[in-house]
Formats: sequence, C-alpha cells, structure tokens
Amino acid sequence: MKIDWVALGSVFGVSLVVTVGLVGLFTLGIVGLTKRESARGGGAVLAATGAYVCFAACAAAVAYGIHLIVA
Repeated sequence: MKIDWVALGSVFGVSLVVTVGLVGLFTLGIVGLTKRESARGGGAVLAATGAYVCFAACAAAVAYGIHLIVA
C-alpha cells in the first residue's frame, strides 16, 4: 500500500481553506445581524441584506459539498 502524500496534503489544504472561509462568511452574517439591531434607517437594511447574502452563500457552499459527495 502506498500513500500519495501530495494528494493528501492537497486535500487537507483545500479543506482547511474552505472551512476557514465558510466560518468567516458565517461570522460576517452574524455580525451583520448584530449591526442591524443597533443601526437605524438604511444602515439596518444594508446590514440585514449583507447578512442574508452571507448565509445564502454558506448554504450554497454546503449544498455544493453535499452534491459532490452524492454525485
């Protein structure tokens, strides 16, 4: 049995970057919802819209990952 260490390292690196990116994106969504509570007027709408876009991007990335696993 031979382990392809380059491929293993590549998978590890990509999964690490994607995981950190998704956590960061979700955190931006939570911060946007928090800012919505303290903002007034147009700022509240912009913060909420940005938060929902972040959450939608997270959901799309998870759905794509599930698609890759199932397909």
